[in-house]
Amino acid sequence: MDESNKGWHPGRAARLLAAAVVWVVLIAGAAWAFGALWFDFPHPWLRKIVAIAFVAALGAVTFFVRPRWRAKIAIALAITVVMMGWLSLQPRQFRDWKPEVARTARAQIEGDIVTFHNVRNFDYRSETDFTPLYETRRLDLRNLRGVDIFITYWGSPYMAHPILSFDFGPDGRICFSIETRPEKGESYSALGGLYRQFELIYVVADERDVIRVRSNYRQGEEVYLYRLKAKAALPAFMEYVNMVNELNQTPRWYNAITNNCTSAIRNQRTASERAPWDWRMLVNGFGDELLYQRGAIDNTLPFAALKRLSHVNERARAANDAPDFSEKIRAGLPGMDR
Repeated sequence: MDESNKGWHPGRAARLLAAAVVWVVLIAGAAWAFGALWFDFPHPWLRKIVAIAFVAALGAVTFFVRPRWRAKIAIALAITVVMMGWLSLQPRQFRDWKPEVARTARAQIEGDIVTFHNVRNFDYRSETDFTPLYETRRLDLRNLRGVDIFITYWGSPYMAHPILSFDFGPDGRICFSIETRPEKGESYSALGGLYRQFELIYVVADERDVIRVRSNYRQGEEVYLYRLKAKAALPAFMEYVNMVNELNQTPRWYNAITNNCTSAIRNQRTASERAPWDWRMLVNGFGDELLYQRGAIDNTLPFAALKRLSHVNERARAANDAPDFSEKIRAGLPGMDR
């Protein structure tokens, strides 16, 4: 027998593989639990201390507890305790919110009339200097003409923020922007967004607010506008209405993967009505390319040409606070005449 094969057999290989898998799972769980403590431990001033102490304790268990199976059980139990505490955290409706997300919208439905309260229409002088203004908007569902999508980028071509705008003709347009709801002093964190750092908010706004603040005042934010070939604009609109009212009554957590500005749109629908999953729903900077390939936006031009023409920052700056801001930024764009 070959000396190099002594002691090696399938059973031993399977045990080694199983042990490796268990350790990978435990390490991944420990990394998650560290983040949960770092970002979400109930007492902010203790978060970093508790998270570091947790990892140190797991390290000590790993190196000093024997036999190994006892160490694995102890680590698994510690991770489970952290997870149970994390899952018990509840989103809140009332905190010291930043002014731009201080109010949640709500809608009243009476037959064909939908009345929105707390529609945001701030008067901006800069991104952080503005006069808050909330309005009541009355929309007749029979006037719904169509829906457009704005896709905004803030530095990376891989990640973007979609905003849907519904055109009600004589009643005007209404925008829905799904965002985090930070408290005063809080700023967005990509890692924190994976935990329970932020509540979710559906901002209901005028285009001169939610678009202009991005195109005219925020540095480095690029805005693109496309007409959606929506065959069922009314059901899509009512999905937003229902979620606005649900969040007004029952807050939910934002999550950077499972409940973000893009996945929340998909989650509004029942599982049987959702579009087929595509990786570009997660890496949503390519979302407009996905819409193009599925025929949901104008495809009479090559995609690169369509995207170049759909960039509206210069149009928005020229229109600024004009009453016909929405018309000015759309004039001549592909598909906007249909």
